Amino acid sequence: MEKNPADAVVIVRNYYKSLPERMVAVRARVGRPLTLAEKILFAHKTDLATDLPLRGKTTVGLHPDRVAMQDATAQMAILQFMTADKAEAAVPTTVHCDHLIRAKVGAIKDLEVAESNNKEVYDFLASASAKYGMGFWKPGSGIIHQVILEHYAFPGGLIIGTDSHTPNAGGLGMLAIGVGGADAVDVMVGMPWELLWPKLVGVRLTGKLSGWTSGKDVILKLAGMLTVAGGTNKIIEYFGPGTESLSCTAKATVTNMGAELGATTSVFPFDKRMASYLRATGRAEMASLASNLAEHLTADAEVLANPEKYYDEIVEIDLSELEPHVVGPHTPDLARPVSRLADDVKSHDYPAEIKAALIGSCTNSSYEDIGRAAHIARQAKAKGLKARVPLMVTPGSEQVRATIERDGLLADLEAIGATVLANACGPCIGQWERTDIAKGEKNSILTSYNRNFPKRNDGNPSTHAFIASPEVVVAYALTGRLDLDPIHEGVQLDGNLLKLEAPSAAELPTKGFDAGRDGYVAPSEQAVSANVMVNPKSERLALLKPFEPVDKVAGYQNLLVLLKARGKCTTDHISPAGPWLKFRGHLDRISDNMFSGAGNAFTDKPGTGVDVLTGQAGEELQKIARAYKAKGQGWVAVGDQNYGEGSSREHAAMSPRFLGCRAVVARSFARIHETNLKKQGVLPLTFANPADYDRIRQDDRLSIVGLDKLAPGLKVEVRIAHADGSQETFFALHSMTQDQIAWFSAGSALNLIRQQSMRGR
Repeated sequence: MEKNPADAVVIVRNYYKSLPERMVAVRARVGRPLTLAEKILFAHKTDLATDLPLRGKTTVGLHPDRVAMQDATAQMAILQFMTADKAEAAVPTTVHCDHLIRAKVGAIKDLEVAESNNKEVYDFLASASAKYGMGFWKPGSGIIHQVILEHYAFPGGLIIGTDSHTPNAGGLGMLAIGVGGADAVDVMVGMPWELLWPKLVGVRLTGKLSGWTSGKDVILKLAGMLTVAGGTNKIIEYFGPGTESLSCTAKATVTNMGAELGATTSVFPFDKRMASYLRATGRAEMASLASNLAEHLTADAEVLANPEKYYDEIVEIDLSELEPHVVGPHTPDLARPVSRLADDVKSHDYPAEIKAALIGSCTNSSYEDIGRAAHIARQAKAKGLKARVPLMVTPGSEQVRATIERDGLLADLEAIGATVLANACGPCIGQWERTDIAKGEKNSILTSYNRNFPKRNDGNPSTHAFIASPEVVVAYALTGRLDLDPIHEGVQLDGNLLKLEAPSAAELPTKGFDAGRDGYVAPSEQAVSANVMVNPKSERLALLKPFEPVDKVAGYQNLLVLLKARGKCTTDHISPAGPWLKFRGHLDRISDNMFSGAGNAFTDKPGTGVDVLTGQAGEELQKIARAYKAKGQGWVAVGDQNYGEGSSREHAAMSPRFLGCRAVVARSFARIHETNLKKQGVLPLTFANPADYDRIRQDDRLSIVGLDKLAPGLKVEVRIAHADGSQETFFALHSMTQDQIAWFSAGSALNLIRQQSMRGR
């Protein structure tokens, strides 16, 4: 049991001690030069003796070094873990309270409100952490990904986290992968974690960053090049001389937002700037150990000399020529340099007036980020200029907040009108109690966050969210408009033009970090007698009942079509966050939001459908699903391209399963969501011919046949019975392994784990 964050060095020490021997075995087995991602994956593979995995085709078992969970997803993950009947987590595990703090007034008041409103959830998480040997980070301690980077991440390690932006730790040379709660439970109970052996995208960085250009612009540029689906089932590995131009936290910004490309994760090679960050965050021993093993924490020289032979795809970015970028609205891959933004705003009739500017979040709240933003603020303050729009700052951790307050950086931002929010996710995930606009009002905001799907930040589908670096956001806050260019043209001030200097800041505090208020609670020494706090009358928490297995023949006949998703259908559309976060521990209550944001090809209003049993149109999809479930009628959802992209939230799989979904048939899936569906016993199928999507009608009944003979690689036959009496057949593909088929047969992965645990007694 890991009692304190400082104990993490023991795990790293033991890992590094065994790493050279592991790599000898890996090289003997693989017999060729290795990329960094391959080294880390093979070092954590459960069995080296099996056939070598094929990229994009073979699913393998891995043993991660740790598990991290944020409070919104931890609730359901821990409730699932409790059904496995284990005494404690099998690997070091931490819980971080960052998602449930609503941003409205400012840090102190908002935190007080959160602690009061969420008391039963925090009590549950704290008591479960104490009982099951998990570290607990209290509300206000910081955003999970920043706390992981500061305390737990290490070069060459493997961590899974129940949040899609877990790859943030890739900035410290770690493979950090976002997963659903059921995946985390596998590792917590001591089972191998399964992953489709990823393809590799090599991103060669050359040149050096300078002026206004930052690490943020690297990933914004790449998002425009690869698109939101360009990284699906791939690891993005950065290499080349330009990697040393980015600080450790700038690298983390880049890997964090790799999630927006659908990437399994992203990673940078170990270098001196990572070692400097380790030393600055109190991990000097770790820095020395990693420096001595640098050959195992970077790609082999042969790979760097001939990358085309070892990566599936090569992308090149010259940092010296890279301009500061802005992406959006509504998607992170709509990218353009700042110099083109004004023209885009005019040609697409985007709202030019900025209603709010927001910086920070897990993506851009490092000491260096805030320092660069503060440098712009100091220039404005010196000329008597303030932000023309509300400017909000979200520190990523208590350690960063305390340090930037001590060093005067917060004061610089407050001097131009900034409001400091709690050390939490806040508006980045929809936890923003916004009062300045009416619901449905068309408006623009500019953030330094990572995700900008409609409704993501404020619940308003008409908000046009654009993303840029913190320093660029602050510069635009001084103009208040998107159709002006403060970077190249300056800022108007009383008829004069203030030409802003390019931002400059130290990447690490010269006085060292100030730890601030201690927010960590160690597991209980009396775990056996500790009680997990769940009020049986709670509307926010409810113990889980295992899903019942479905008869693989009778249970998949004459299924109704609840939804035919049209276009983008993210996990935000399937199970929105925002006000729904409070129900993350209560499956029945949160299922009231199922598909509430999804565009349905059969209706004009999102979140609605047609009850084909009654003929009632315009009903909420979750109400139709509940009616079908009450009648014992199974149903399917039909998806378009990249179905389920976005957040790792498993509620987007659990709610459909709870309300009677048997299968989802899509043109393609986002990786995490497809896995989540498998874990919960929902059958994920892809059209063998994507054009068959067009054959599905609202009043069809689908029969999925041959599931009693389901096997890896076999096509699945789907028969369509149209309401006019005609019939059609199409074939679908699945990506399930034999083990995953066993989950499907048992009704869920947890059902199988529990059965195996009971047999082992």
